[in-house]
Amino acid sequence: MSLVAELTTAGLTVAAAESLTGGAVCVELTRIPGSSRVFLGGVIAYSVSAKEQVLGVDPALLSRTGPVHPDVARAMAAGVARLMGADMGVSTTGVAGPEPHGGHEPGDAFVGWWTAQRSGALAVRIPGSRDAIVAGVTAVAVALVRQLATSGAPDPPTLGSGVVACS
Repeated sequence: MSLVAELTTAGLTVAAAESLTGGAVCVELTRIPGSSRVFLGGVIAYSVSAKEQVLGVDPALLSRTGPVHPDVARAMAAGVARLMGADMGVSTTGVAGPEPHGGHEPGDAFVGWWTAQRSGALAVRIPGSRDAIVAGVTAVAVALVRQLATSGAPDPPTLGSGVVACS
């Protein structure tokens, strides 16, 4: 069954907030025929100010943790869902490289999610080039949307060896 069909069956809509992936998650979600029934929109919030001003991420949180943090990923997902009026939000934030940033190595990322019932973030570690990191985090985000649509909860082990739930 396609992701669009699974979201439709579950009666869910989705929106995406992206930093690290720069729009790749939105591309993957809209590549599926019929996606306009379930995908409401996305925001590429690459800068800290966009995370604050567009998605409503608390400036104190960003100041305290920096942009690469599970709580920021959760807040981004909640912010885009609120902004777009979606049932579910998914977000990506991290370091694509080639240089470390804010104490994080290339390949360190967080994929956040929000639904009316609960929210969370997954820590993702993808090795390789910048392109490989973006592709890997994108794949995790899309697979997470599928899991949320079908089971209502993420299953980190099935998303890859470098994926763990954050507390």
